[in-house]
Amino acid sequence: MRALVIGGGGREHALVWKLAQSSLVERVFCAPGNGGISRDAVCLPLREMSTTSVLQLVRENQIDLVVVGPEAPLVAGLVDDLQSQGVLVAGPAKAAAQLEGSKIHAKQFMQRHGIPTAEFVVCSDPHTAQQYANRWGGPAVVKADGLAAGKGVVVASNRAETEAALNSVLSGELVGAAGMQVVLEQCLIGEEVSFLVLTDGDSVLPMAPTQDHKRVGDGDTGSNTGGMGAYCNDSIISGTLTQRVMKQIVHPTLAGLRAEGTPFRGVLYCGLMITAEGPKVLEYNVRFGDPETQALLYRLDTDLAQVLHEIALGKLITPSLSWKPGASVCVVACAGGYPGSYATGKLITGLDAAETAGVKVFHSGTAMDKGRLVTTGGRVLGITASGADLATAARAAYSAAEKIQFDGMHYRTDIGKKGLERRRPLD
Repeated sequence: MRALVIGGGGREHALVWKLAQSSLVERVFCAPGNGGISRDAVCLPLREMSTTSVLQLVRENQIDLVVVGPEAPLVAGLVDDLQSQGVLVAGPAKAAAQLEGSKIHAKQFMQRHGIPTAEFVVCSDPHTAQQYANRWGGPAVVKADGLAAGKGVVVASNRAETEAALNSVLSGELVGAAGMQVVLEQCLIGEEVSFLVLTDGDSVLPMAPTQDHKRVGDGDTGSNTGGMGAYCNDSIISGTLTQRVMKQIVHPTLAGLRAEGTPFRGVLYCGLMITAEGPKVLEYNVRFGDPETQALLYRLDTDLAQVLHEIALGKLITPSLSWKPGASVCVVACAGGYPGSYATGKLITGLDAAETAGVKVFHSGTAMDKGRLVTTGGRVLGITASGADLATAARAAYSAAEKIQFDGMHYRTDIGKKGLERRRPLD
């Protein structure tokens, strides 16, 4: 088959790389792609993320399967539009994608279906929100209702921080129109885990658990970002906890979606907090995470193209997913100033030296400029490595990162540290 991946970040590079390994795939295309993706797939120009533009690429290049990477086109209904034209797409329809498109919708959905999550209230003015925060006491979480590229969540540790966050989000200063309404949550205490499943709406294939690192600085300090790195191994959560997540969260979520007439096909991402009371949902995403995908797909030993094709057909028959033993670590190298303002056009060097056996550098924000690879985004590269264990994978990733250079480059130095310090899986 001929596959087309929509998007141009690190997640899409990992998808392209993995799809290209399938014996079922004749050729992989990506629109619009980036400088690194162009080495692994045919990059196609995409002037706008519209059904007309994507459909034209599908027809011109005889595409058999479309995989949508980012959330915005899913929430906007790209899958519905393409399916109406007979195109096979691996991804949820617009109605189901609102689990990510609206934090309010997601929280109210969880409430209706008894899915464990934090106490919350929906607010559109700072005064009312602050009153609820005062009742709870302690830390609070402010979430913009709409899509905010991973930057619409603020964890406030005290009253002053909560008030500042509410004013920043509701005024539009932080995330624009996405923050016209907010979800204010009581802050959950525990350890975060990213739990992704592949599903046709009924059958489910859980993926290996991963742990993302959202804060820009070591030790989970500084501002939230789109993700500074992730790791994947089999000892993040126990088998017992995996079964509990499936029973209390994944299956009720899919059943609730079916009951409401919005069955889900694609990748369901459950962002979890493992609390003393058990797993609770922080948020849903309706697509592969970034940078979790880089770590996940580097370990995945199953033919991803076959699974996604089955999902697009609505008939998931692959019985289980196979994983390479050991661990994988993805370290995100960022532009100077990220997650604030940053310059672009910086020359990138050292990639050939970095990509030794067991290391793959996935590109997030790069482009070719007159034969030179340069930066174009805040998150630039996802330096991903595998190893027999987490310590070995982390050493390989950081050894590779040291060989890469561009002006202002920075990255966290503690990706995977929690896993290395954990004596036993979360249970």
